[in-house]
Amino acid sequence: MQENVSGEFSVNIRKFENRDRGQVRSICHDTAFMGQPATSFFEGREIICDALSLYFTDYEPEASFVAVVNSIVAGYLIGAKSKIAAEKVFQEKIALRLFWRAIRSGVFLKKKNIAFIFSCLKAFFKGGLATPDFTKEYPATFHINLKKEFRGQNIGAALVDAYLKYLKENMVAGVHLATMSESGASFFSKQSFQSLYETKRAYFKHILHRDVPLYIYGKRLVGF
Repeated sequence: MQENVSGEFSVNIRKFENRDRGQVRSICHDTAFMGQPATSFFEGREIICDALSLYFTDYEPEASFVAVVNSIVAGYLIGAKSKIAAEKVFQEKIALRLFWRAIRSGVFLKKKNIAFIFSCLKAFFKGGLATPDFTKEYPATFHINLKKEFRGQNIGAALVDAYLKYLKENMVAGVHLATMSESGASFFSKQSFQSLYETKRAYFKHILHRDVPLYIYGKRLVGF
């Protein structure tokens, strides 16, 4: 569908297609660190892209959408109707293969990656990775990212609207997501998502020298 979400250009919001995969992965990598490139915390482009996007693009592509401006993917929303089902597929079909790819490529030997993995393990053993389970009332989930030059143009809102319409058509009861960005938290509040949980995370402390906030937002879709 055509969406005139900006006075400067026309944006086409449509379902993800396999030809978009490369551009989606590129945006995924370039926005993975709270809107900034993944190289801030991890070296290994293909590994990080697989970890963050492969399930959505390869196993449930029908639940994902892209925003296209002049044949360029300006942003994406990659989603799953069931977070539990998505995690099961990731664990059974992706995780081990991804681990061995990482071993063979040598990413675990890079200093930056060792520091990040150590920081994550430290947080894990301190119980700093757990979050409440919201999947009963809010089974679906998604990730949304835009290229920097297309932010602030209502494109994100148009992607969310398209996804919510898709979930309603598929009789999904609700959706939830997590963001570590304060601007992201503000965006989801404006989209009428409800704040479900707030905490802080320490796994980027070795880079930022501070904990980062984690916000979980949800939206019920029953009664539509």
